[in-house]
Amino acid sequence: MDLTLINWLLALLPVLSVLVLMVGLGWGGSRAGSTGFVMALALSLVAFGGDFQLIIVAIGKSILLAVDVLYIVWMALFFYNVTYEAGTVALIGKSLPRLTSDRAAQSLLISWIFVSLLQGVGGFGVPIAVVAPLLVGLGYTATQSVIMASLGHGWAVTFGSLGTSFVALPAVTGLPGEALAHDAALVLGMACLFSGALVAYVSAGWGGFLRSIPMLLIVGAAMGLTQWWIATNGMWTLGSTTGALAGALVGVLFVLSPLHRGKRGNSKTIGEDHSRSIALALSAYGILLVLAFSTNLIAPLEALVDSLLIRIEFPAVSTSFGWQVPGESGRAISVFGHAGAILFYAGCISFLLYRQAGYYENDGVWGKIWASVSKSAVKSTVSILALVAMASLMTHTGMTQMIARGISESFSAAVYPLFAPFIGTLGAFMTGSNTNSNVVFGALQQETAALLALSVPIVLAGQTAGASLGSVLAPAKIIVGCSTVGLAGQEGPVIRRMLLLGLIPVAFVAIATSVRLSGL
Repeated sequence: MDLTLINWLLALLPVLSVLVLMVGLGWGGSRAGSTGFVMALALSLVAFGGDFQLIIVAIGKSILLAVDVLYIVWMALFFYNVTYEAGTVALIGKSLPRLTSDRAAQSLLISWIFVSLLQGVGGFGVPIAVVAPLLVGLGYTATQSVIMASLGHGWAVTFGSLGTSFVALPAVTGLPGEALAHDAALVLGMACLFSGALVAYVSAGWGGFLRSIPMLLIVGAAMGLTQWWIATNGMWTLGSTTGALAGALVGVLFVLSPLHRGKRGNSKTIGEDHSRSIALALSAYGILLVLAFSTNLIAPLEALVDSLLIRIEFPAVSTSFGWQVPGESGRAISVFGHAGAILFYAGCISFLLYRQAGYYENDGVWGKIWASVSKSAVKSTVSILALVAMASLMTHTGMTQMIARGISESFSAAVYPLFAPFIGTLGAFMTGSNTNSNVVFGALQQETAALLALSVPIVLAGQTAGASLGSVLAPAKIIVGCSTVGLAGQEGPVIRRMLLLGLIPVAFVAIATSVRLSGL
């Protein structure tokens, strides 16, 4: 067997192992992730020329990346338990039918529109961590809740988090953002319809999907076109945020209009608790959005909260086979401006509001909240540490790039466009990040497109769209959601079902990319 093929298969082995263990055997993230990490570590030393220094640097960077994610996980659990102990999650579940009794429409309002708004202003795992428990409170199963919260915002990742993932593309390719925004926003706008359709299907089956078609088309057009217009006019940092805000406005108007078939309920039919205000119940989420917007868009406040950064410089390292990683700083963590910190502030303010309103039944609720947080987060912490370390080792020894290059060099110009988005998806699945996928594979996709005489902006649009949709399928992200709904250690079956559904919009992006490049 050809040595290059053997190395390619060896590079793929850690990822395949995690997939088989979690999807095939139903293992939890902690066991499967630890196995993948040990395998990547052994291969780094034995087959890919890594040494002790490289291992230390890769693991050191992975710890910072993991802390970046875990800060969100722990604080999202805190935020959720603040609202749960106050009874507001149950109240929202009882009150939503006042807008519509249609379960599919309810799910679209929360796990397509609201979750995308959270992605626009926060991202980094916050949307799924906040919305999945809310869906459980509405009566969905824990598995349904994680799947809907994840798939519903896949379209919004590239231009979410204030455009972090999109900005990575110009950074690594040297192309202006104006040259890349049009195609990326166009294909993601179309993918928005698939994200919503999957939510409606998971929520209420084929019947729910068919009933939701008018809402999907109207609201999806509002979100997709708004994001496209904002992004192509140079404001890509606000693309997903403004798109989701437009969707929220149009979505509420739609369910209140004659076009919507769902009936509205009343306080008697839903058993409303008159002692508690739905406005106050929703205030926690309003506080979260206000804080997220303020700390990102008000420059003096942003400078203040970002004044303390944890940043570690790492030296350049290389393998014995010549793969080099330049010296750089690891992931910078803003102690007071991090998305996890914003969740903590929102949780504390909400706690004070709910306590003042008499929503907590005893004085020991603060300790109970943190006990619940600790109990839920332990397995997720192990899982994320292991998976992020595995991805870092693969990147630092060239395994990740070898996998992508092997794929890209195996196809002609006619076939490659169908696979370009899946390369982006692979990168996001492995690293848990649209941004990381663009950083790792953006230049590779640019180089391959140029060699095959394909339009670079369209191929890169396929790359970032595939990474956007693939990032919500990543084990690291799914573990975040599972940890907030009581499924820690049971992520395997969730990933299995999510992959079957989540690859549908990626396939659409692949077809759309191919059609665009063919000029049809």
